[in-house]
Amino acid sequence: MGEMVNIKVNGAQMEAEKGSLLIDKLLDENVHIPHFCYHQALGKDGNCRMCMVEIEGQKRPQIACDTPIKDGMEVRTKGENIEKVRRDILELELINHPIDCPTCDQAGECKLQDYYMESGFYESRVNVDSKTNHAKRIDLGSSVMLDRERCVLCTRCTRFCSDITKTSELAVLGRSDHSYIGTFPGRPLDNPYAMNVVDLCPVGALTSKDFRFKQRVWFLDSFEAICGGCSKGCNITVDHRKEKYKDDQIFRFRPRKNMAVNGFFMCDEGRLSYHDENQNRFEIPKVDNEEAILNDAMANIFKHISTTKDILFVISASLSIEEMKNVNNLASKLNANVSGYSPDTFDEDFGDDYLRNTDRATNRKALKEIGISDDETYFKSSLDKSSLVIIVDNGYFNSNLVLLDGKKVISMFSHECATIEKSDVALPIASFYEKSGTYINADDIKQKVISKMKKDSQSETITSVIEHLKEMIIKGTL
Repeated sequence: MGEMVNIKVNGAQMEAEKGSLLIDKLLDENVHIPHFCYHQALGKDGNCRMCMVEIEGQKRPQIACDTPIKDGMEVRTKGENIEKVRRDILELELINHPIDCPTCDQAGECKLQDYYMESGFYESRVNVDSKTNHAKRIDLGSSVMLDRERCVLCTRCTRFCSDITKTSELAVLGRSDHSYIGTFPGRPLDNPYAMNVVDLCPVGALTSKDFRFKQRVWFLDSFEAICGGCSKGCNITVDHRKEKYKDDQIFRFRPRKNMAVNGFFMCDEGRLSYHDENQNRFEIPKVDNEEAILNDAMANIFKHISTTKDILFVISASLSIEEMKNVNNLASKLNANVSGYSPDTFDEDFGDDYLRNTDRATNRKALKEIGISDDETYFKSSLDKSSLVIIVDNGYFNSNLVLLDGKKVISMFSHECATIEKSDVALPIASFYEKSGTYINADDIKQKVISKMKKDSQSETITSVIEHLKEMIIKGTL
């Protein structure tokens, strides 16, 4: 960090790094400063002019996104004069903007809408018939739709493609008020991070084909989580809703800022992985491949573990630390072995040098911390000796069912899979986003997730299942 200096913002004394951008300090201190084109991941561009501020000693307002901090600087973001300047700039943005907020997917989280309401432009001074019209509903590729009429030409999307992904599919084409965002002929938007332009767009110009017209944002509840798509553990916001007479459902994932993990972005595959949460769920316990009630399934599990000596737990490397510890503790009481062997989660084609990791398991680092082996030799020797295998959300056997021949099998899964059909007892459990827990990512960073999902199914958390079994063991004869 460089030299620290003192500045005043709206009369409040602050300390800031000399030479750093004024807008960064204002944003870090939660000082309201309207802006479209600036983004901390993309840097300054200076084309929207909305971040105007008054600086003592300057003859005219300055844009905060291109103003370096100096010692003794006095800044005003409020006041009649500077607010009038921003209103005039905003009026120019609104001249050609369509009046379609009621049907726009961005309504409720649109910066233009927010600034408009703050400014109070309730009467237009522009003849609607003279507006410049642009094309609508343009499929750019990668599940992104463009409505050019709504675009404020902040160029965040073009800078993301040129500076972050280095793929340069988007550009500003045309001139003057006929300028527009577009792709080059034969070059659709096509990169693994393309849908981040939807989050970057401050208005409703870029929208997700996947989310369009599915929900109004003010109906959604949200909680902070991590992406379960790989061991990078990108920070996300989970937007979900429990409609009347329906189960709680996830409608989208959005990247959440964490400079130590994923910065501001996430990959498209992780973003769309919420579909896996909602589909193909395993919800009713099975005993000998027949549907059963939870109590009967638990009783059968207890019968198997109380009459069998050689037991092997095979757990997923995506379980939380708390779940792994609970399974490990139960295994200790049963003198059972525990393996985290899961070679099926490695995908060399998925990884890259940015945010995608070749290990698709979210918590493999926790196995080592707790002392659970994921070694192949240990797994095979333990499997050979076992007569009862308890599989906890580990998908390895789905393509290796023959390894379970001649063994009793208890399985716990959140989604339907081949192993369930091979199981003597199969128990539905909560999915990744329906449970709280702690995870260690590929960079050894611990992250806590507190889920707020409310499911009506019979799915139990692994922790509750283990605790129930421990209670049965204490009360039983095991």
